[in-house]
Amino acid sequence: MNLTHRPRRLRQDGVRGLVSETSLEPADLIAPVFIDATTDERIPIESMPGHERVPIDESVARVEEILETGVEAVMLFGIPIAKDAQGSRAWADDGVVQEATRRITAETDAYVITDACLCEYTDHGHCGSLEDELRGEAGHDHSEGCAHEPTMTVDNDETLESLERIAVSHAEAGADMIAPSGMMDGMVAAIREGLDREGFGHVPIMSYAAKYESAFYGPFRDAADGAPAFGNRRHYQMDPANAREAMREVRLDAEQGADVLMVKPALPYLDIVSDLRREFDHPIAAYNVSGEYAMLHAAAEKGWLDLEAVAHESLLSIKRAGADLILTYFAEDVAQGLTAGQ
Repeated sequence: MNLTHRPRRLRQDGVRGLVSETSLEPADLIAPVFIDATTDERIPIESMPGHERVPIDESVARVEEILETGVEAVMLFGIPIAKDAQGSRAWADDGVVQEATRRITAETDAYVITDACLCEYTDHGHCGSLEDELRGEAGHDHSEGCAHEPTMTVDNDETLESLERIAVSHAEAGADMIAPSGMMDGMVAAIREGLDREGFGHVPIMSYAAKYESAFYGPFRDAADGAPAFGNRRHYQMDPANAREAMREVRLDAEQGADVLMVKPALPYLDIVSDLRREFDHPIAAYNVSGEYAMLHAAAEKGWLDLEAVAHESLLSIKRAGADLILTYFAEDVAQGLTAGQ
């Protein structure tokens, strides 16, 4: 038999690496860090093995641990000392993210990205101020079957004012990049206007441009203490069934001045990552979320999967789909594996 085409020729040792189409590097990864203003010691996150909430005093040490693996960028999430209906601790000068940012930027070489959202800071757990008719019901028990279950949650335009204040406060504290995640209409424009007005025109915005209302967020809501007290986020996060809508959402953020465009979650939405890569010249980020991390850990604990192998393959698939940057809880472990394999 005379076979002219033999793709296996290029799968042999020696040449296989030379023709590899996609590479994964520690510099592609962003490591999430949870800073908790309510504790004086590190608290393990049960649903996310290997991760902890760290007190402000431990924030620099935690980031230094990440840098040692070769990862260069971190994303800071905060658990505040107190919460209220407006989430006012989110923009406080002495807020948890602001204080941690000052310390980390002063004492390390990490590139610091800050999450700009309100769900961790509001007493109702939603990503912005509640509409007028709901404000008085924030403390009401909206359990299943309640006749007063609300049909809407967040006042979009009032929340924009809060997001602008958060972004400016983060920039004043030294944040290198701001990442709004609330999926409010016009959030990028509001933040860009605020940053530019206050002299932070050099600070880029990484928008969670296509953030879906996903069941894969469960462990994060435990980690950041940001689960909704009632209702859900389907009125502002995207329908998992929609792909064309994602293109509209992302295009709006790009037009408003977003510098980096993020898809969240990553693995169930690789088609969206790929679509964005073809359509936009912006850097594309993808968030390999807590549920994606937890399910691989759970399977590995059962002995069903090789954790190191599936973690690397998962991130490689996200990169292959078109992501330039990957926010992932696997950042340290995968980066150490990449470095060891060099």
